[in-house]
Amino acid sequence: MKICIFGAGAIGGFMGVKLAKVGADVSLVARGLHLEAMKRNGLRLIEEESDITVPVMASENPEDLGPQDYVIITLKAHSVPSVVNKMQSLINEKTTIVFGVNGIPWWYFHKVGGQFEGTRVNSVDPGNIQWNGFGPDKVLGCVVYPAAEVVEPGVIKHLEGNRFSLGEPDGSKSDRALKLSKALTAAGLKAPVRPKLRDEIWVKLWGNLSFNPISALTHSTLDVLCTDIGTRDVARKMMIEAQLIAEKLGVKFPIDVERRIDGGAAVGAHRTSMLQDLDQGRPMEIDALITSVQELGSITMTPTPTIDIVLSLIKLRARSASLQC
Repeated sequence: MKICIFGAGAIGGFMGVKLAKVGADVSLVARGLHLEAMKRNGLRLIEEESDITVPVMASENPEDLGPQDYVIITLKAHSVPSVVNKMQSLINEKTTIVFGVNGIPWWYFHKVGGQFEGTRVNSVDPGNIQWNGFGPDKVLGCVVYPAAEVVEPGVIKHLEGNRFSLGEPDGSKSDRALKLSKALTAAGLKAPVRPKLRDEIWVKLWGNLSFNPISALTHSTLDVLCTDIGTRDVARKMMIEAQLIAEKLGVKFPIDVERRIDGGAAVGAHRTSMLQDLDQGRPMEIDALITSVQELGSITMTPTPTIDIVLSLIKLRARSASLQC
């Protein structure tokens, strides 16, 4: 089984080390100083109770790696459309594309059934670049839970979590999903195959949709924004609007809004990914995390007044910082 991780940053690198450590046939696509360090020294993973370095097959050019059984995409959503053509050398008729990307995925309405079957999500796939370039039948969904960071080129620090939930768009426990689950489990990761992955997508998105832009706008950590009366209320209203949309699409939430916000507060003084991106001058995941929910509100005819306001504010913040969004 050949596995290529496209986007070997913090999460991709974490997964890559785990797979390489147990002898999996894994390769990584990376670039810049991070790639140079991997080629020179191997890829190092620092965990609470271990510190290991493994040699890895890594390249900036996918053509060096050839067709794969699985291509696991761990890029940020806005980066994917621009590399669809570049990825074609990794893909043949047997390849499964594992979409481990935050937010509403471009394939969301593939094999969902009902009145919205086949609907395209323009905010995350403008011009149907991914739909046409990958093909939705090749996709296996993935919700990523670990937290990690690149502390220096070639060095990943794992912070928490080791679950990568997998799911077919039609909810089936397919051979390809079970085989990948087995490979990830052998590497010491949790990889359950879920019949309703969209439910997990929404529970994770619930927090990302609200906590991320509020933190970037206020420069507050999770513990602060989830306990401040004003920002907690904004987050609550955004989450309720999102829940109404999701429930119209058949999603069931296992917890209520207050418990989800309390869970965010319990994380402590954590700087969200959007705040980190803003501070480091990187594009923020605005469309995948927020614009997509607004678009689904329009599709389901669900008003999103609070989401609309916060989206306008964070887009202006991105423009004022000269960042793409």
